[in-house]
This record gives sequence, C-alpha cells and structure tokens, in this order.
Amino acid sequence: MSVTESPSCDLVFYTNPYSRGQIVRWMLEEVGVPYRQVLLDYDTTMKAPEYLQINPMGKVPAIVHKGHVVTECAAICAYLADAFPAAGLAPPTTERADYYRWLFFAAGPLEAAVIDRNLNVTVPDDKRRMVGYGTYEQTVDVMASAVARSTYIAGERFSAADVYVGSHLIWGVQFGSLPKRPEFDAYTARLLARPAYQKAQAIDLAPGSQA
Repeated sequence: MSVTESPSCDLVFYTNPYSRGQIVRWMLEEVGVPYRQVLLDYDTTMKAPEYLQINPMGKVPAIVHKGHVVTECAAICAYLADAFPAAGLAPPTTERADYYRWLFFAAGPLEAAVIDRNLNVTVPDDKRRMVGYGTYEQTVDVMASAVARSTYIAGERFSAADVYVGSHLIWGVQFGSLPKRPEFDAYTARLLARPAYQKAQAIDLAPGSQA
C-alpha cells in the first residue's frame, strides 16, 4: 500500500472516501509513490480554516507536493503524471494531443452535460452555442466514439487521462447519469481490472475509511 503515516512525506492527499477523491486515490496508486492521506469530513474539517488555506473552495480532493498545492481532479492527474515520470502515465510531449484533448473533454463538456442533466437543466435550442457541450446526447456519442477508437483513450498505452475519463464513465454508468453502451462497457472493463484501481477502491471502501 502506498499510504504512509510519516509526517515527513512530501506528498499529502486531502480527501473524503465518498468524493471525487476516489479519482486521485486511483491516480496515486498508479503512480506508486508514498503519500500521506488526510481524511476530511464534509461539514467540519473540510470547512475549517486550516484546510481553507489549502483550498478556499472547501472541497476535496487536493494534494500538496513539496509545498505546492494542486486542486481539481484533472489538474491533479496531469500534475502527478509529470511529477513522477517513472510511472509512465503521460505520453511523450510530442504525442499528447489525444491525452490532453480527452482529459479536458471529460473535465469540461462531459461533466457539465451530466451535471446539467442531473439538475434537470434544459438549454434552449437557441442558447446551445453558449454551452461547451451542445447537447447531452451529442456529448455521450462523442465520448463513446473516443473510447472505441483504441485500447485506451490516448492510444494503446494507459495514461493519467484514462484515470480521469474512466472514473467519469465508471461512475456515470453505475449511477445512471450515463447510459449503458457497449463502448463504455468494453473500455471500463479494462480499467476495472487494473491492480491500482482495485487497491484504491479497497482503501476508500474499507470499514473506518470515513473521516
């Protein structure tokens, strides 16, 4: 297990197991370096002055690495891939077009489309140009096509983008905010089989993991 209790660890992970912190937990386990976790409660420690100095939004996840704060799951995944290149979780810089494209497609249009749908937000036809996703259906079709093109989202090699995109698809299908589609099933099956994913889930879902 990569989690350490050492106060001298230079990588600190702030999370709650029932949050988007699960995305970063998976990424950390893929990276495979020691990290210290700080479990926060939604109504108390997450809103405490000490944590608000790290993330003024009062949300998790966040990491602090060698004194540098990073928030937002997509940013954390990209940062960790670059900070620990030995893990091989980012393509060479000359081959990052799909990596960046789909990492931020999931962080932007996909997440916005899913949230608006869950909140019953209807965008009028004459206002669709104002939203980055156009329509929910179009966004789902584009995402399905993207994951069907190759073994992983940025080609034949697993990357940090798969952690982020895959998390959205795994949760979305599981909780019904995304439709079941054969493209999603085939793609996420490969991710669910990864040892790092299974280890991360075991940590977050273990009894007593709640702050």
